[in-house]
Amino acid sequence: MKKQLVIVESPAKAKTIERFLGNDYNVLSSFGHIRDLPKKGLSVDIEHDFKPTYEISPDKTKVVASLKKAAKSADKVWLASDEDREGEAIAWHLCSALDIPPSQAKRIVFHEITKTAIDNAIKNPRSIDIKLVDAQQARRILDRLVGYELSPILWKKVRPGLSAGRVQSVAVRLVVEREREINKFKPEDNFKVTGEFHAKNGILSAELDKRFTQAKQAEEFLKDCIKSDFTVLKIDEKPSRRSPSAPFTTSTLQQEAARKLGYSVKQTMTLAQRLYEEGHITYMRTDSTLIAEEALKAAGDYIKTSFGDKYYSRRQFQTKQASAQEAHEAIRPTHFKKESASSDEGQNKLYKLIWRRTLASQMSDAQLARTEVSITISKRKEIFLAKGEVVTFDGFLKVYGRSKEDSILPKTAVGEKLDPKAIEARQTFSKPPARYSEASLVRKLEDLGIGRPSTYAPTISTIQSRGYIEKTDIEGNQRDVSLISLEKGSIKSKTEAENYGNDKSKLLPTPMADVTTDFLTKYFSSIVDFDFTAKVEKDFDLIAEGREEWVKMLANFWRDFKPLIKKSESVSRAESTQAKKLGTDPVSKKPIFARYGRYGPMLQKGETTDEEKPDFASLPEGATLEDVTLEQALEMFKLPRVVGKTEEGSEIVANIGRFGPYIQIDKVFVSIKDQDPFKITEKEAIKLYKEKQTQTKNKYIKEFEGGLKVANGPYGPYITNGKRNVKVPDELKPDKITEKEAKDLLKQAPERKGSFRRRKKAKTVKT
Repeated sequence: MKKQLVIVESPAKAKTIERFLGNDYNVLSSFGHIRDLPKKGLSVDIEHDFKPTYEISPDKTKVVASLKKAAKSADKVWLASDEDREGEAIAWHLCSALDIPPSQAKRIVFHEITKTAIDNAIKNPRSIDIKLVDAQQARRILDRLVGYELSPILWKKVRPGLSAGRVQSVAVRLVVEREREINKFKPEDNFKVTGEFHAKNGILSAELDKRFTQAKQAEEFLKDCIKSDFTVLKIDEKPSRRSPSAPFTTSTLQQEAARKLGYSVKQTMTLAQRLYEEGHITYMRTDSTLIAEEALKAAGDYIKTSFGDKYYSRRQFQTKQASAQEAHEAIRPTHFKKESASSDEGQNKLYKLIWRRTLASQMSDAQLARTEVSITISKRKEIFLAKGEVVTFDGFLKVYGRSKEDSILPKTAVGEKLDPKAIEARQTFSKPPARYSEASLVRKLEDLGIGRPSTYAPTISTIQSRGYIEKTDIEGNQRDVSLISLEKGSIKSKTEAENYGNDKSKLLPTPMADVTTDFLTKYFSSIVDFDFTAKVEKDFDLIAEGREEWVKMLANFWRDFKPLIKKSESVSRAESTQAKKLGTDPVSKKPIFARYGRYGPMLQKGETTDEEKPDFASLPEGATLEDVTLEQALEMFKLPRVVGKTEEGSEIVANIGRFGPYIQIDKVFVSIKDQDPFKITEKEAIKLYKEKQTQTKNKYIKEFEGGLKVANGPYGPYITNGKRNVKVPDELKPDKITEKEAKDLLKQAPERKGSFRRRKKAKTVKT
């Protein structure tokens, strides 16, 4: 008897499903998409209704051949790819590659990989939803049009190798504009006044209901406090409630995993994918907060059994906006009794986060008692406020945890006199807008209606891998803050050093992001316009719902986009790279420009059209294209600077290069790191040069013909021929290795694939 064939996307998913279906079914994987637009060429016939030309991906030819063979010998073929647009498109492409008419395809979908869900899917097959396929095709073709037409313009006008994308360019613009907001931000300071008071039953900490803009005002206030009486004016006690959040969508899972677990967006989605494929959670790409009725009942049973009836409160959260693209249920566990899901620590942490969030969403509100004590000052109109909060019933917090401990105020009475223990006025500064993290950028994209659950992680990864955005830690700065304190009837003033501005894992734009964003904003405003990009997403949704034709939608886009392409061709390279004339060199009379070059912002002396080649220099440290001055530029053109000569008579030259300041002696380059190339002395330069010579001398243990060497490395001795490296085995002595042994060891080593791009250290913005 012939087996029935089930085709899914991933091997892990196939293995899980095969356990449930039994021996009559053969479950195979397509390993994702099997067909796509070719990597080279447009492959879209714009003149004939944007007809795409698809090809089987070169790395999938063997997979397709295997699936074709299995399909021919099977009684039935079930297409069980994911239930979103991508999954529907995969099923449609499989039909074409396997010669299965789409109308006859047995399409099955399930939101969770459990026996019940799979059995139900087998009992209720459907045909391929061509509307979802059209929506996916429209997205793929539109993105190809943008990338294919726009990227070459960026290569010509800005820098070779750049790329543009409809969603990625908007994401980059958000990060660029946020950084510019931070750079323009000017902090305002004020004085926050806090006090500690002795009450009959303990210490009461309070904050003044007003802040002072000047130190003099704060000091006058403290002087008035010396002879003032402090009295409890009123005590407000109010019951309050805190409700649980909705179960996770893709976006909220990414944000919470970043906040609580420190996971990147990509890491979260990789772990969630594994949990889904192993049958532990429901589908992880969704914008829905709904929970299936069976799951609601299971969650309720677990809560009542584990914690009691008073902890249960059935809820069904409404999804903010309907999207036909994604699955129709929130991310939740498939079995609530399973508190752990994997031996892998990363997966398990994410699973527990999902498990707790889902259960908490079906639990009672936490009940709180909030207290506010108002304290009058006899010689002033201001009031001190002491605030406390106590959880009287933990409700959902029993599972999800509390973000802060109870703040319990000592029992006081109206009219009670308080004795000031200490009152302090501390200078505080307003903060600039927060830089984006991966998770907060996802949230912003979601708020703007840009992208969908399946696109967030790829977008964030793409803008980093292509060098537009760097994720990095921000080093803080120090500043002085003033403190004025009143203690034991005496006022004292002092200054303290305060660290500020440090942050972890934030997204910073590179200079390339700045110039590309400005170019696109000026000449392709619609591509990076937030409202336009959100409208395109809605158009895709309308296509998926059958309310708009995909060809018509693309035609409307192309009608507006094509003239922009033609218009941009007349833009000069100087204009596109933000070349700004700073002035004229008083000696050579040549113009001085600040512009964007191949390796970032730079200075140029002379015109590119002149017979004599222009001179180039780096921007001064901390300067930008927007704020660099002619005086700063002229100083930079004093480099390279002759520092002196070595004992052998070789000239020592100091300069600034792509990777920072350095000295050059003959053909040897030596990084001078924190040294100033304008000030480094001959003696200091020679010392660094000799240190470099010693390092080079000690680096190579043995050298053979043809560039074969045994060298010392940071992780121990190794063998290299410039293309391959291999560690020297522990049992061999590096200085005793023969040429034959070195060659034999190298044959076993893999060839190096490219090199690492040196990352620029993040620049701290001073506020």
